[in-house]
Amino acid sequence: MSGVPEKGWIVLKNGYCRLGLFQGIFDKNMLTFNPGWDNEGNPVAAFTDVREIQRELKARGIALSPEADESTAGPGYFMTTDPDGNPILVDQHV
Repeated sequence: MSGVPEKGWIVLKNGYCRLGLFQGIFDKNMLTFNPGWDNEGNPVAAFTDVREIQRELKARGIALSPEADESTAGPGYFMTTDPDGNPILVDQHV
């Protein structure tokens, strides 16, 4: 377990599963993915870059906003929305 409950957030861990609970930080439920990190938040050697994931989703007609800057490398992110209107964040930190 990590986080700062008095600031409205905590991350619960059970094996490879991580569940982040945030109160008053995001407007809606949010699902996040972090390419480039292992289950402990450590960088991994091989992973699919966020811009490659973004290109594949766009090719399949999925709307993204905001989008990662395709001219950059390293950290970047994009978002989309699930059918219920909840945001999905793909957030690469490495």
